[in-house]
Parts: sequence; structure tokens; C-alpha cells
Amino acid sequence: MTVLEAREVVSGYGEVEILHGVSIKVEEGEVVTIIGPNGAGKSTLMKSIFGLLPLKGGRVVFREEDVTGRPPQAMVRKGMCYVPQSDNVFSSLTIQENLEMGAFIRRDNYRARMEEVYALFPDLAARPHERAGKLSGGQRQMLALARALMLEPRVLLLDEPSASLAPNMVEHVFAKILEINRSGVAILMVEQNARHALGLSHRGYVLAMGQNRLEGSGEGLLNNDEVGKLYLGG
Repeated sequence: MTVLEAREVVSGYGEVEILHGVSIKVEEGEVVTIIGPNGAGKSTLMKSIFGLLPLKGGRVVFREEDVTGRPPQAMVRKGMCYVPQSDNVFSSLTIQENLEMGAFIRRDNYRARMEEVYALFPDLAARPHERAGKLSGGQRQMLALARALMLEPRVLLLDEPSASLAPNMVEHVFAKILEINRSGVAILMVEQNARHALGLSHRGYVLAMGQNRLEGSGEGLLNNDEVGKLYLGG
């Protein structure tokens, strides 16, 4: 089943058009990665899907429902969460308070869910009362993922989850993304670390100049000569 689809999306900032008819889809249980050069429109696409930017053309379909033009809060209620590249935690709040903020729209007792999230992130569970501003970059990224999971999303949008992280923490973050996916959450990810991201992805897309350039399985794109030359340093 296709859980998320962007169809011929046209979007941008003000009068500046960045995306010129981009189409992608995510199937149930997949990890899908979007790669491409800086300025290709990768993050713009994520923001357009999530409702942070208005569409000038095209459609967004989530779980067989047309959600084009819906605001982010509506997307969250329907089961989609977005983790931006930066400023993705409340620095002045503790780890536990961040998780509580992640559950802000829940009307049930979310304590059981918090325990499940802590079990997935034991490093956070060991220090629930530490302020997020004191965490390392990798720890903050883990907290951002954990907070998004408090709403039990069906699809998780991740914008550059490994950006500016130390190599050992990059490995840890990608391992955690795989673990989240195996729990049943479909993932759409924008990532500059193309080789690593495609290696764990079911499928991938290459964007260039605001348009689809290539698509295929993660393994297929890794072995594609054009992708290797332009985006993998090969």
C-alpha cells in the first residue's frame, strides 16, 4: 500500500519556484531516501509535503486521502511527523519535557508510549531530567526522533538526520532509523550522506534543479554509474 505520495508538486518560496513537478511515493514499511546536489529542492519538497510551504501545483496524498494544502497540525493528527535538520528540540526543556511536548495533541494517557520510546532510546531514559540544551548534537538528534515517535506516526519525514554529526554518531543515528522503520514506521529521508542512506533504503530518488532525475532501489542507485560519479564520490 502507498502511504504517502507527492504528485507533480510545484512549490517554492514566494515568487521563486524551486520544485517543477516533482513526484515521489513511499510504500508501507519502506525507507525512501531523496538525494541530490545542494539547491535541488530536497528540503523544499519535504516542507511542501508537510504543509509548511504552499503548493502552486500538484497534489499530496497520505493514506489514500488528498491532503493537499493541509497545515502541519492537520498532518500530525493524521499520522505524519517531520523532524527538521536544525532547531528540532526545545533546548530549555528537559528530555522528559520534550517528550511530553511531543505528545501534546494526545488525549489519552501517553505514559505507556513514553516508556516504549524510552526503551528505544536508553541513553535518553538514563537522564530524563537533563536539559536538552546540554546534550551533544547526536543526542539532540536522538531526542528529536524520540519526540516525533510520541505520536506513533505512520510516516516519519527526516531532513538531514546525520548533518554535522561525528562519524560514530552518524552510525548510531542510522542504526536507530532502521530500528524505527522495523517497528512499522515508514520513513522518507533527505540525506547528504548518500552512500550510507541509500545502503539502508528500500528505494531512492535523485533530484536535480527541482526535478526528478533518477529513481530506483537503494542498491540500484548505489550501483548506478551516474549516481556514483555525481553524488557518491565514485
